[in-house]
Amino acid sequence: MLAFLMREAEKLVCAILFLGMTLLGFANVVVRYGTSYSFASSEELLTNGFLLLTVFGAAIAARQGQHLAVTAVVDLLPRSLRLPLVVLSAALSVLLLLASAWLAWAALATLYANGLRSYALGIPAWYYQAAVPVAFLLIALRFVQHAVTEYRAAAAHD
Repeated sequence: MLAFLMREAEKLVCAILFLGMTLLGFANVVVRYGTSYSFASSEELLTNGFLLLTVFGAAIAARQGQHLAVTAVVDLLPRSLRLPLVVLSAALSVLLLLASAWLAWAALATLYANGLRSYALGIPAWYYQAAVPVAFLLIALRFVQHAVTEYRAAAAHD
C-alpha cells in the first residue's frame, strides 16, 4: 500500500481535488440558479484548488517526462556531450524546484506567523498553502526519478 502511495500519490490528490471542485462548482450553480443565492466560499475554495491541481499535476508530468523542455541545443550536440548536458539540466531543474519549495515554506511560515485569515471562510490562510512546499518537493522527486530512468536508458544504448 505504501509503495502504491509513493508511486501514485499525486494522481490520488489530483483526482480527489478535481472531484471535490467539480461537485462544489456544480452545487454552487444549482444553488445560484435555484435560489438566486450562491456559496460565498466557492470562489476561495476553487481558486486554491486550482493552485493545488497545478502543482500536483506538475508532479505527474515530471514523473512521466512531460515537463516543458527545449531540446534544440541538445539535439545539435555530438552524442558524447548530450548526456552531460541532460544531467546538468536535470540538476539545475531540481535545484530550482528545491528553491521553490524553500520559498513556499517561507511564505507558509509568514502566513502562519501573521495570523492572516481567508476572506470568505475566515480560516487561517496558511491552510491553503500548507501543501505547496510538499508539492514542490514531490515534483523534484518525480523529476529525479524520471531523470534516473532516462539516464539509465541512455547509458544502456551507449
